[in-house]
Amino acid sequence: MSEKKDKPLSIRGNVFTGKVVSAKANKTVTIERTLTQFNAKYERYKKIKSKIAAHNPPEINAKEGDTVKVGETRKISKTKSFIVLEKIGEEKK
Repeated sequence: MSEKKDKPLSIRGNVFTGKVVSAKANKTVTIERTLTQFNAKYERYKKIKSKIAAHNPPEINAKEGDTVKVGETRKISKTKSFIVLEKIGEEKK
């Protein structure tokens, strides 16, 4: 029988860092990124949070609380179009 080899996914588009808030699904993590947006009318900044589902390769195996670097790739599933590239930091206990 022939074995299926996984091709490495090409990274294109956005690359950013975020914190893993959920790692319950198989090979998937939910990442929360915090952004600041300037409001011109009130001359203030406000914080915006967004959650993104990303593919978690077995080699990296990010856990909840880890800070990770994420890159955009082709659609992997209905909700996943990002992949975890590396772990930057781990949660301190």
